[in-house]
Amino acid sequence: MNEYLKNIIQNIPEKPGCYQYYDDKGVIIYVGKAKNLKKRVSSYFTKKQDTPKTRILVSKIKDIKYIIVETEVDTLLLENNLIKEFQPRYNVMLKDDKSYPSIVIQNEYFPRVELTRKIVKNGSLYFGPYSNVLNVKTLLEFVHKLYPVRTCTLNLTPEKVAEGKYKVCLEYHIKRCLGPCVGLQSLEDYNKNIESIKDILKGNTNLVSDDIYAKMLEKAETHEYEEANFLKNKYLLVENFKNKSTVVSTIKYNIDVYSYDEDEGAAYINYLNVHNGAIIQVFTFEYRKKLEEEKEELLGLGILEMRERFGSTAKEIVVPFYPDMTLDNVEFVIPQRGDKKKLLLLSTQNVRQYKIDKLKKAESLNPEQRNVRVLKELQKSLNLKELPTHIECFDNSNIQGTNPVSACVVFKMGKPSKRDYRHFNVKTVEGPDDFSTMKEVVYRRYKRMLEEETPLPQLIVIDGGKGQLSAACESLKVLNIYGRVAIIGIAKRLEEIYYPEDSIPLYLDKNSESLKIIQHLRDEAHRFGITFHRHQRSKNQVKSELDNIKGIGDETKRLLLREFRSVKRIRLAEDRELEKIVGKHKTMLIRKYFAEKEI
Repeated sequence: MNEYLKNIIQNIPEKPGCYQYYDDKGVIIYVGKAKNLKKRVSSYFTKKQDTPKTRILVSKIKDIKYIIVETEVDTLLLENNLIKEFQPRYNVMLKDDKSYPSIVIQNEYFPRVELTRKIVKNGSLYFGPYSNVLNVKTLLEFVHKLYPVRTCTLNLTPEKVAEGKYKVCLEYHIKRCLGPCVGLQSLEDYNKNIESIKDILKGNTNLVSDDIYAKMLEKAETHEYEEANFLKNKYLLVENFKNKSTVVSTIKYNIDVYSYDEDEGAAYINYLNVHNGAIIQVFTFEYRKKLEEEKEELLGLGILEMRERFGSTAKEIVVPFYPDMTLDNVEFVIPQRGDKKKLLLLSTQNVRQYKIDKLKKAESLNPEQRNVRVLKELQKSLNLKELPTHIECFDNSNIQGTNPVSACVVFKMGKPSKRDYRHFNVKTVEGPDDFSTMKEVVYRRYKRMLEEETPLPQLIVIDGGKGQLSAACESLKVLNIYGRVAIIGIAKRLEEIYYPEDSIPLYLDKNSESLKIIQHLRDEAHRFGITFHRHQRSKNQVKSELDNIKGIGDETKRLLLREFRSVKRIRLAEDRELEKIVGKHKTMLIRKYFAEKEI
């Protein structure tokens, strides 16, 4: 910190406010808020910053300015406005790269009710934004079916209508408009419909249905049955719409509900607005992280953003944890049971689904991204120093103690790399000794890799428990690579994960992708090993019968097996059949071999 910055910090007051950091070009790179400006700004320069991003930010600060305000609420509003205006590089940013649809009631004579993606401050009334355009279109279709309002763009001022220049269109003839353009519907009657539409968009559907029901009874009492039937159909339409809505019957006042989720690069916040017992607004949005922001700070920013965007005046806000903020005349509630808890759970489901959908979409566009994410999860689950982009797994096979072999499978970037698979015929071990077999093949595998200067894997997986793992570790110690490469064992019975020199196993979540990739490695090693073992056993069975006959080479053996299909058929064949394939001399050798074997 140079003398110029020291002088600024010494003179900053201990009052609430917002501070702005500038770089050497005079550009705002960060905006922050504080209850005590002096303490907060000083902490950037006097405390050791743990995160690299914050250290980079501090190194770029060349000037500091601040604004003093009266209350903490004012600091929140000011910070939010400054971030939106200047979009500093190191501030968390709301990811809003598309304009969400809203419903607008235009500020004009005979107002139109339509979908829009642009907010124009001309006195029009906006509802939304909505995160799902299909929901908006469904809602508009319902509104237009219930109350015929115009869709044309004509200028329907009293003067223009009085001139008589307009004619009714198709919408009038199919009874989707009542013809205000030619004076067939008064402005007063039209605006009554608009007020009812406002109530529906605000969630006050009970008021609308009660009003329609009362009018229906009036018409029935005066024997205007056609009108009464028309109103009855309207009433049923509203009731059907209400039944499709999510209703929380016991909460009859206005509350907001927020839930939170995050990953390494972003925070996700879901917002529900409950009005008169009905959920009338659901919206999920995303913040892109820039520094190591706390979740309490991000939730506070989200609440402020939604209250401003949707004009919410709710006095009660349901949250999963308390945000880093206070609002005048607003109570934050963390529910433990009841309808509010159900609402919080519903909001949580929405925010998690948003996160999953975003991840799936990104991974469908870039499959490598999923592999990296799974490997990062595996690295975290196993507490590995390096990302395991190269993993090798070993498995032994010796069915009934015969033909002991071992297999090594290789995964790169989370996928099988079959060209790198290796199998081993066990050379130094007699009989079914898994520990010694594992020790031999691990030694042979990595001795060769070291001699060829081939890059070692970041993780070795041993199919077996503590015994096999210890045997493999002995070989790594002999090769002086123990500790350089992470190694684990997986036991089949309960899927326990064992670490070297640790008797307490690790149990991964049965549904976790980390366990699934380890299981995939083990199953692939087992499959590859069994296949090789069967091949060797079959090969040895044939060898013991034909390859021991002196004078019978590989080509003769191939001709015999192609013709007779098995050693048993060769032994039972007549001399003339054998002579036809291999001649008299070799037939005599075969007969002699089997005759001596039977003695």
